Amino acid sequence: MNKHANPTKDEVVALEKSYWDAMKRKDGSATAKLSGENALVAGTQGVMAIAKSKMGKMTEEGQWQLESYSFDDVQVSTPAPDVAIIAYTVRQKVIMDGKPKDMHAADISTWIRGSSGWECHAHSETLLDDRKAA
Repeated sequence: MNKHANPTKDEVVALEKSYWDAMKRKDGSATAKLSGENALVAGTQGVMAIAKSKMGKMTEEGQWQLESYSFDDVQVSTPAPDVAIIAYTVRQKVIMDGKPKDMHAADISTWIRGSSGWECHAHSETLLDDRKAA
């Protein structure tokens, strides 16, 4: 990505997918490198600040496996050349505690470009209820 221009939507999507791909491979060094020094995460387990090193360890040692994922309804905002925000829905196939699970969620990430490149400083996931109202 150009160091002085706002990133394009495709560049931000590729950045987000690089994080998901690293999780799929359980590549803790990649998720640590892509994470901010103390990334804020909000989801079903509450709100946490996770250090880079802990993010890598969680990726490698977690009792889960990301089998596949796909994004829909992707929206990107670039309020400054070094800030990118991406929101999307994601369908995931995971194995948790040895059991397969399909998940549908709405996610949002905030990326900031610093001297070490792009890092995700905040990520939130909200599980969606796919049941249709009667």
